[in-house]
Parts: sequence; C-alpha cells; structure tokens
Amino acid sequence: MARKINYDNWSKEELIKELRRIKETKYGLVWHRDLPEEKIDILINPDARTPSEMFPNEMAGRPFPILKEIKSKEINGDTTKPVNLLIEGDNYHSLAVLNFTHQEAIDCIYIDPPYNRGGDFLYTDKYKSDYVQKEDPFRHSKWISFMEKRLKLARNLLSKSGVLFISIDDSEFAPLRMLCDEIFGGEFVDVMIWRKSGDGRYGKMKNTTTFRKDHEYIIVCFKKERRLNKLKEIPQFLNEYGNPDNDPRGPFKAGSISRKETASNPHHKNYYEVVSPSSKKFKRQFDVSKNKFLELDKDKRIYWGRNNNAVPAIKIFLQEERRITPYSVLLTKGTTTEGTEELNTILGGDYSELRPKPSTVIKTLIQLGSKEDSTVIDFFAGSGTTGQAVLQLNKADRGNRKFILCTNNENKICTDVCYPRIKKVGSGYKNAKGEKIPGLDTNLKYYVCDFVEAEPTDRNKRKLVNESTEMLCIRENTFELVQDERDFKIFKNRTNYIGIIFYEEAIGDFKKAIKKIKGHFNTYVFSLGDDPHEKQFADVKSKVTLCAIPEVVLKVYREIFK
Repeated sequence: MARKINYDNWSKEELIKELRRIKETKYGLVWHRDLPEEKIDILINPDARTPSEMFPNEMAGRPFPILKEIKSKEINGDTTKPVNLLIEGDNYHSLAVLNFTHQEAIDCIYIDPPYNRGGDFLYTDKYKSDYVQKEDPFRHSKWISFMEKRLKLARNLLSKSGVLFISIDDSEFAPLRMLCDEIFGGEFVDVMIWRKSGDGRYGKMKNTTTFRKDHEYIIVCFKKERRLNKLKEIPQFLNEYGNPDNDPRGPFKAGSISRKETASNPHHKNYYEVVSPSSKKFKRQFDVSKNKFLELDKDKRIYWGRNNNAVPAIKIFLQEERRITPYSVLLTKGTTTEGTEELNTILGGDYSELRPKPSTVIKTLIQLGSKEDSTVIDFFAGSGTTGQAVLQLNKADRGNRKFILCTNNENKICTDVCYPRIKKVGSGYKNAKGEKIPGLDTNLKYYVCDFVEAEPTDRNKRKLVNESTEMLCIRENTFELVQDERDFKIFKNRTNYIGIIFYEEAIGDFKKAIKKIKGHFNTYVFSLGDDPHEKQFADVKSKVTLCAIPEVVLKVYREIFK
C-alpha cells in the first residue's frame, strides 16, 4: 500500500500553488503532481534508468540522453528503400533524442501504452517488482504523470498536419482523454472505437455479470489541422451490383461524386456545370476537378442513369478499391486473437501474455494519418507490430514510409521479440502451415540510449560532441560513411552530404576533402559557444551550411526540459 499524504502538513505556499493550479486547469483534470519529495514519491525516477527524468535549465549534474548504434544488429536490404530505426531504452529518453532529430517532422504517431489495470504497470525502475497495484491511492496520478511528460514531448514531434493515435481501454480512458484535451486542445481531440474480438471469442469475459467488453478506444489527437486521409477499401456491397449499360468491365455500383446544388459551395474550386449525353445540365460541387471529370466521362466511368439524364455518378466495379471516409467504429480491422496468432506464427512461440495488436488495425490507422513518404513513430513499440504494419502498407501502396520504434528491454522484449520480428518480417518466414511468407525487404539501424553528463563544462561539451555522430546522422537521414578521419567524418545519402568536425583544427583538412566532392554539405562544427567558425569557411561558403555543436543539441534540450 502506498504511503498516504498528510495534507495537514502542507505549507501555505504549497497550498496556494495547488489551488492556483486547480483554478487554472481548463478541462478539470487535476492530479497529484509537482509536489515535494517528502510529500509524495510518485515523481521519483518514473520509468527511468538514470538519476532523474527532469533536466532543468541549469542542467547541473543531470545526464543528457544520446544514442549509440549497435552495428551487429544492423539489417541491410534494398538500398533504394528508406532506413528504419529501432531504439532500445526508456521511451522518455528516446523522445528527448527525437526532439532533436525529428522535431515537427512526424506525420503519424501510434502508441499502445500500458493500460494500468492494476499490477501490470511498472511506474519506476527502482525495483523490478514495483508494479502499481489497484489499491494504490495514487495509481491514476502516477499513470497520468507518466503519460503527461511523454505526450508533451510527442506533440513537439508532430508536423503541422500530424496526428497521434493512442490505444486505451476503460482503465484510464477518461483521464487520458482529458489529458489529451489539455495538451492538444479539446477541439483537436477525437475518439474512435475498435472492436477487438471476433464472434464467439469470449475468453476470460465469458463469466461476466454485466456484459462482454468487446471494444477498446483509440484517442485521436491532431497537432493544428483536423485531417485524416480517406481509406482505400474494397466495398462490401451486397446485392447492389448491376450492369444497366452493359459495361464490358462488369457489374458496378453507382457512387456519389458530387453534392446537390443546395448543399454545394458556389465558391468551391470544383463547383462547375456538366452536361449529360441527353443535354441535361447539372451545376454542382464535385469531388474532382472538371478536367478529371471529363477524363472519367471519356473513359465511361461516369454513369448518367438508364436514360442518360440523371445526376452523374461514378462507377465502382466489383473488387475495385475506392477511397471512403473512415467511420469512427472499426469493426473489421483485426482482433486481439489475430494479433497473438500473427506474432506466434512469425516467432514460433506463445506470446499471448504480450497482448499484441493485430497489424491490420495499426495499418488502418497509419493509412489514415500518414503520407506515402511519412515517418511513423511508435514509442511504446513492444513487440514491434507498428514496424510490420508500415512495411506491409508500403508493399500494398508502393509507399516509402519509414518507422521509428522505441521500447525498453524489460523481459528482453526489444532484443528477443521486437528486433527478431522485424528481422523475420524483412527476410521472410514460414507460417503455421509451413508455407513460405515472402520477406518485405527492409533496412534497419539499431540504437541504445546512453548518457552524457549535462553539467555545462568544456569537458562535458566535448564529450557530447564526440557522442553525437549517430544523432546528427539520424537528424540528416544520412548514414553512408564517405570519409572517416580521426577529427572529422563525412556521410552521404542519395541526395545530400553532411560533415561533422570534432576539432576546430581539422577545419582546413575538411575543406580540402569537400573541394574534391561535388555537392552541398550540411556541416556541424565543434564550438564551445554558438559560433560555427564562419570566417574559416568563407572560401567554401557556397558549398556549406554551418551549425555549431554541441550548441545545436543543447538548445533543444534546454527548451524541452525547462
């Protein structure tokens, strides 16, 4: 049982602070946070492996997270495909690094956090058995504190049109919804429902005295624009197909392609007039441009009715994909049983205790929230379903999405489950029937979180520079080593170069090297201040874009941890 707070012992200043915070809260979400250590211990080392999660402005003695690559776990596939990342470590520290490498650059984030059902949520790493129990009076405070810090860092990663999907059940749905309202603004938060079990699968719920819980929630948080893509699906129409005009392509359903005149916007860019084969005129707001409409009509994809005088519709043929506006209830997007069977088949074992999501539902969410070249992040990656879903979706629509998976290695879930899953999905595996499942061919870099002391000494700044190579390569999406010198390094991708200069004395040698290479260089130069030594680069000014390290890293860390 957790120690209770004696509110009578609060000081006047503490009470004033708490009352002020309660008055200022916009959505009514109040919990025990920001309290001194002697009053409550819920903020001590939450889910961390280092002395503190908090990095105040002075940063004295506090560790900064960095990344170190494990080259032995690198997966090299098709070099024309993007490089994906797997980060082993506490997700709070991973998010800190990603705030440097990917700030405001992510279109889609999916997470499936611990649900805090009681006894399954490890709040601190102080003791491996320190799970939050149902009887703990601060169990909800601990969970919300845990999520608040991570969601604030995650919001920094989202692009202007970015979207975050969070899977959750009844355990913490209500406070999590209010927390999301507080962080993103209530007008930018919505909810979907996922039917998680199939017909006849009662499991542990068959003896319930109320009703079977057949669903979970997906909270949807938008950064600044409420926007989701339409879903590509094969319509499941029953007895609705015919072929009234004997189209050689077969039966079709006539689907709407415009709005009636009273519902149209005359100022919309696609508001125009069309004329039917029987010379009847229709002035409406269409879903496509007029040029596109005329192309469809020429291809006989527009249906004008049996007498060629009806409102134009678009032909949707049997087994032909179309884009539909998604429903808020996902009924046929995989089940928990399918998720477990999927993982068991790939790895050849029993992983039911992990309760993995099926790739089908995550693939659906990624399709809703990403572009075909987006980076997708999952910072509660667990068994790695999100990585598999990204690879599957890329194959389906020929996309070029990348994924970044972040997970700790509790019970070896990163090294023994997540990493092997991605490796097998990439290379191929045999299913339960012994059938060969072709690989999806992927590139992966594997990193672990490490730390540099943040006390602002020249020695620590130098150490941060020496340990920042991986972070800078990730930031620039540039991993191929071109020149490896003791005092500087040059990397490239298909279109860009980056240079990293560890010592000011090496600037001359670096300039000689880049003069032999055709291309532009984003160049990071060691400096104890914010000066990247511009004067020394005057003769190659057109070839370089300069930035001072470690200041470029420190600026981000000062901002997000203030």
